[in-house]
Amino acid sequence: MLEVMMLNNTNLAIKEKLKLGEYQDLLTQALIATNHVQDCAIIDVQNHSMMLASRGFKLDAEEIQAFLNAFTQADVIREYGLLFKTINYTCVRADRSSVYGKNNNEGLVLVKTEMYIICATYTRGMYPSVCVEAVEKLGDYFKSKGK
Repeated sequence: MLEVMMLNNTNLAIKEKLKLGEYQDLLTQALIATNHVQDCAIIDVQNHSMMLASRGFKLDAEEIQAFLNAFTQADVIREYGLLFKTINYTCVRADRSSVYGKNNNEGLVLVKTEMYIICATYTRGMYPSVCVEAVEKLGDYFKSKGK
């Protein structure tokens, strides 16, 4: 019985690695490949943790919590903006499924699905509309899968 349980746990670990690999490919192909997304990540809403991110992009626990709160406190975000990486982003949009922030030529896009928050940033020289469209499409993909 223990041997079967260990095998099942191993299979689960392999499936999780495959799933994360697929999600990493999605981040790369759907977002980074547009050349209008600087950094991106997928946050697990239930565990309040970052599942994966583009190379070198890190989110601390406070930033993750701020992103989670942004969807439940849209009025506050609209009035005061969203502080991220010491930059205060002015709210462009805040509702139950999307939060967009802008600071000069930089921006932050958050899209919430049932299980995830997709986070992306853009910088000078990138088109905000392409970044937004790419993140929203990835969000729609996860929503269509019930995730």
